[in-house]
Amino acid sequence: MSHRVRQRMTIPSVSVVIPTFQRPELLIRCLRALTLQTLAKERFEVLVVDDGHSDEIRELVERASAEQPLGFLRYLRPSHGKGPAAARNCGWHAARAEIIAFTDDDTLAARDWLAQGLHAMRLHGWAAMAGRVVVPSPANRLGTRPTDHERMTQGLESAAFVTANAFVRKSALAQVQGFDERFQRAWREDADLQFRLEAAGASLGRCEAAVVRHPVRPERWGVSLRQQKNVYFDALLYRKHPARYRSEIRARPPWDYYAIASLTGLALALAAAGAWPAALACLVAALALALAFAVRRLRTTSHSPAHVAEMLLTSLAIPFLSVYWRLRGAWHFRVWFL
Repeated sequence: MSHRVRQRMTIPSVSVVIPTFQRPELLIRCLRALTLQTLAKERFEVLVVDDGHSDEIRELVERASAEQPLGFLRYLRPSHGKGPAAARNCGWHAARAEIIAFTDDDTLAARDWLAQGLHAMRLHGWAAMAGRVVVPSPANRLGTRPTDHERMTQGLESAAFVTANAFVRKSALAQVQGFDERFQRAWREDADLQFRLEAAGASLGRCEAAVVRHPVRPERWGVSLRQQKNVYFDALLYRKHPARYRSEIRARPPWDYYAIASLTGLALALAAAGAWPAALACLVAALALALAFAVRRLRTTSHSPAHVAEMLLTSLAIPFLSVYWRLRGAWHFRVWFL
């Protein structure tokens, strides 16, 4: 029996699941870091789950697989659903190991990531474990203030449980039926899994020594506007875990957003009725609230002219987009959510 066939028949200690969507350059970088792990390659496998059903990604993984031991790297496509939750379910169901390590295609695993994570899981007997996420940003290197987008990405460093760096036993995933595939964006599906695991009595731990780096991705102007669609899925998380949502995610609704939207609507109605002084007063109040919101965003972020302009303009639009997606999510998931 050849060495390659023996490797394929060996049950790995851990299976790495990576959902990906049309980001070949980032995926290559992610896979390269995994091939440099200190854990012996016969002890783990890597499953790339292509949510974009892209021939380019398939060919990329097949070429990379040809350079590795047989069975080390596999390419999968979800048979149904869309989004990272569905992709991760496809991955862990196909995994051969009992311990699943989740990460994303835009991360860089430290060389001892798997060794440290596997050791901690076995030592403590946890059902699931969060590793440490480090966000190296250009602002950190240059000693300047981060942009709003960089600051948001840095929030991963303090998150309790994120699938950019999480280890979960396959038996625990099966117990709670994996990820909820209604979360169709990379948003809140990991918090939902954490809450359901804990509700089922599973033990969750944390290992600071299991590290992945999550560099800040370059984004086009106005990324904060596109991100407002995420709050559609806040409604789903709130429906499933209302108490924990209020205690750990957002303590109260964004009343300033609702005030801005309401004052603007009232100003338009008053203007249509010919009550111009009252309409102007409402509009000024809405603009004042939007300016206060922009100032809060700029308090700890870059004051470069381009960034200040972006924060001012997007702060005018974010309240309307946020309210729209919140109410749409509340309607879709049939929950009283503001």
